[in-house]
Amino acid sequence: MKAILEKSTIKLLIFLLGLTAISACQENGLYKEDVSVESVALKEDYNALSLLEDQEQEKHIQTGMATSQIPKDIKIIKTASARYKVDNVNHTTKSIKDLAHKYHAYISELRFENNLYKKENRFTIKVPQNYFDVMMDSIGAIVEFVDYENITTKDVTEEYMDIQSRLETKKEVKMRYETILRKNAETVEDILKTEEKLRLIQEEIEAAEGRLNYLTHKVSYSTIQIDLYETVAYQEEPESYSKTFLSKSKEGLSFGWNLIENVIIGLFYFWPLILIGIVTVLIIRRKIKQRQSPTA
Repeated sequence: MKAILEKSTIKLLIFLLGLTAISACQENGLYKEDVSVESVALKEDYNALSLLEDQEQEKHIQTGMATSQIPKDIKIIKTASARYKVDNVNHTTKSIKDLAHKYHAYISELRFENNLYKKENRFTIKVPQNYFDVMMDSIGAIVEFVDYENITTKDVTEEYMDIQSRLETKKEVKMRYETILRKNAETVEDILKTEEKLRLIQEEIEAAEGRLNYLTHKVSYSTIQIDLYETVAYQEEPESYSKTFLSKSKEGLSFGWNLIENVIIGLFYFWPLILIGIVTVLIIRRKIKQRQSPTA
């Protein structure tokens, strides 16, 4: 009896071990199947993301290329301010004037200063925008030392296009009012109202045209503000100045000529008195002669 129970127990243990092994195999198979499905999904998502990244990168490259290509109708105002140390202010100024003439520029302002410490020349150059960079490079090549160079740009394209669009609209409105004035205005009141509207629109058109002309000139000609300076050996200012013989001679000649001018001008002012005096003297001399003749 005991032997039968032991055999039954062994069989039961073997059966339980078999079930455990089968269930473990089934679980392993399901795990592998799930992993394969998730791998396929990730691969598809990765391909989609890669494609999206490629498209974004291509779009970014195209956008960068479009940004680097400056439109032809862009309106930019360029200005520069620079300060240079030179060996000779006068010679360098002449060289810069030659460069300005070469690049169709002109000098709008100039101020020269000479003191005991340095010579300095400040001037403003108006140069066509297409020669702005080459003008700056040419000036930098002829100076001794560059203290600073500041270049600024201002994009006025939006303002320019906005004023231009508004100007076209105002001109169209003006044409409509002119048509109303010619065809539809019948009473004096209508005519006066239409003319007042036309006057206001014309003022706005002239203001817009003036602003456009200003922006066009500022865009066409860039501004370069230049300071040239030359250091000199310090010399004490003398307490008094003595005039040379040449300067004294010039002053004497000038004084003599001024005296002659004053005398001549004085004759023109007092000619009636001079004429009366001459006539009086002649009359007196004649009377004296008449008195002396009978006694003789």
